[in-house]
Amino acid sequence: MELTGDQLEKAEEELRRYLPKSQMVYGTLVLNKRVRADPVKFIVDKWPEFRVFICKPQCLQEDDLFKDLIIFTTDPAALKEIMENSSVLDWTKYMCIGIDFCHIDVLTGMASEKNVSSNKITVCHVMTLQDMSRLPPIDSSGISLGSLDESHVDLVAQTWKFGKGGAAKNMIRNMIVNFPSCCVLDADRKPVSWILTYSRCEMGMLYTLQEHRLKGYAKVVTITLARRLHAEGYPVYCSVEQEHEINIRVLKELGFTEVPSYRFTWFKFNDL
Repeated sequence: MELTGDQLEKAEEELRRYLPKSQMVYGTLVLNKRVRADPVKFIVDKWPEFRVFICKPQCLQEDDLFKDLIIFTTDPAALKEIMENSSVLDWTKYMCIGIDFCHIDVLTGMASEKNVSSNKITVCHVMTLQDMSRLPPIDSSGISLGSLDESHVDLVAQTWKFGKGGAAKNMIRNMIVNFPSCCVLDADRKPVSWILTYSRCEMGMLYTLQEHRLKGYAKVVTITLARRLHAEGYPVYCSVEQEHEINIRVLKELGFTEVPSYRFTWFKFNDL
């Protein structure tokens, strides 16, 4: 069933009980309630004691490849049951699904049953900042901080590894226009380091231009955006691909923590 109105308030409260493993769906719900930039359906297997919670963005264009489904579940059997429901997931079309890595066998098994191609994109550590007092102070004197605007879409797309094509630019434009961001600006007011917020309220796309690295800009924009998100009542978290050990270590130095056994994975289905 699809949740609406007061049910979403109750769902937000319930999802908090499962943090940080429910972080992705929780963040999507919290941000969507406040900033309605993307139409999203919030679907559960039953109510009010749900076992599966799905965030299903609505694709407004045929080539919209970045409308990822995010799934949280406490019961693999219930997940398998809802996966078989074609009204929830259309296995005849391209899908990108994010889910706890421990449940990936359910997805790949279902894809095999339906003779659908599947491809793992990445596996990530989910890093959350639960205690803002752990953020170190920053010295931003001499640094010009601001937010990205629509004129920066191409710059961000060029430096993001998935940034090729119109669908990526549409996604980045939506993030810049509707969600919090932070950047360091040079003397010509052009961004040289930045970080954005995804539609699931996750900090990401952190990047510093090569010629401006080793100046501490990445830490400055990360800490600044973290404080802004917290001040506005949003969860503060990000995901880091497991091979990026340096980034994980830096985030831990900034006060971010993780559940050591928990990993989040992204899988593509019907990827042509």
